Amino acid sequence: MTAIYTLTLAPSLDSATVTDQIYPEGKLRCSSPVFEPGGGGINVARAIAHLGGHATAIFPVGGATGQHLSELLLEEKVAVDTVESGDWTRQNLHVHTQSTGEQYRFVMPGAALTNDEFHRLEEKALSIRSGDILVISGSLPPGVEVEKLCRLVKAAQDKGIRCIVDSSGEALKATLALGNIELVKPNQKELSALIGRELTQPDDVRKAAQQIVNSGQAKRVVVSLGPQGALGVDSQDCVHVVPPPVKSQSTVGAGDSMVGAMTLKLAEHASLLDIVRYGVAAGSAATLNKGTRLCSLENTQNIYRYLKS
Repeated sequence: MTAIYTLTLAPSLDSATVTDQIYPEGKLRCSSPVFEPGGGGINVARAIAHLGGHATAIFPVGGATGQHLSELLLEEKVAVDTVESGDWTRQNLHVHTQSTGEQYRFVMPGAALTNDEFHRLEEKALSIRSGDILVISGSLPPGVEVEKLCRLVKAAQDKGIRCIVDSSGEALKATLALGNIELVKPNQKELSALIGRELTQPDDVRKAAQQIVNSGQAKRVVVSLGPQGALGVDSQDCVHVVPPPVKSQSTVGAGDSMVGAMTLKLAEHASLLDIVRYGVAAGSAATLNKGTRLCSLENTQNIYRYLKS
């Protein structure tokens, strides 16, 4: 059985609250905060657990915020494998305004990692068995350059570990240059940046995704298209999955839910169509929730059944 691990270098303790409206200087009366684990790979592992799967989250923890983060994950029955860091784990704030329905996301910089702390995280990642899946997701914290990330990915691939990278900017571009990434999930803007040209024509997205696959950079490219669903490309197929219309409450967590669902299907050796369908179902299910909540199994399965019908 294929095991799944996630690596999050910049985890967070996320708090979500509701206020009537936001304006300068005055006191904004808020609801009691709801605390949830945060960070790309951590949310991918959580989504997998919500969908009935199992994933081990590898990440650094520091201070009381890091301890709280670990406790919340254990409550959700997500397996953790952590490294103590000197800096406290960051805390992010998500505010929903009742009067306008707008969301405000205050994202702090990740806790800095020393060379030793990164090396210990790297050791945990490289202890994964050949053939298992490692999802590297989220931003890079202070102290971790793109070159360090690339060395980790290359070392993992050399051991036969199947790497999924869910990042953006230079980190995504540099890891793709290594080749043979199992799956990437850029949005249309990120895909345009990767190939260095504007995607203005209806078929440009497909051609750009195929360019990345044909060049050997990634085995599968799934382009997130928001309300239009997702376009998936591998060496043999191209599929476009459009979700049913749903009342979106929040897009926070939709991307991580999508990656978690697709990783589960990839571990089951599913077809590209099934991988993208389940990913779109989970991403859409996450948007039904307010705040930072991820997909639920019930909502994901209902949308998945609709997409298969």
